[in-house]
Amino acid sequence: MRIVIGSDHAGFEMKGAVGKYLRDLRHEVVDVGTNSTDPVDYPDFAEAVGKAVLEGRADRGVLICGSGVGASVAANKVRGIRAGLCHDSYSAHQGVEHDDMNVLVLGARVIGFALAQDLVSAYIGAKFTHEERHVRRLNKVKAIEARFQS
Repeated sequence: MRIVIGSDHAGFEMKGAVGKYLRDLRHEVVDVGTNSTDPVDYPDFAEAVGKAVLEGRADRGVLICGSGVGASVAANKVRGIRAGLCHDSYSAHQGVEHDDMNVLVLGARVIGFALAQDLVSAYIGAKFTHEERHVRRLNKVKAIEARFQS
């Protein structure tokens, strides 16, 4: 699987660890930055991750900032991106299975590396179920998104 990863300065170290973990699992990793702990703005990297997923340069994305909240908010502004901030493995796989989540968001100041690995494993191992109820709900989400596009 091709996975795009991105972070702001607060998530830089965790991004490196997640990238290595994914490569060790034989996934292709597309890193869109940041490349240091110098202060940067998380919306830039949320957009870069979302764009890579939408353009087909990656199958899914992992986005990391300090709390995960700002990056999640920003990523969800990209039409077609369904980003979920997860702190538990159930949400990380259920978000894909039921909601077709295509970007996992992590808070580097909230969780540790071991939990990040568990969340990433749950996320990349999950598949959207395509069950009628989930498709119906996803279509409603897409309709809301379409109504509020400027």
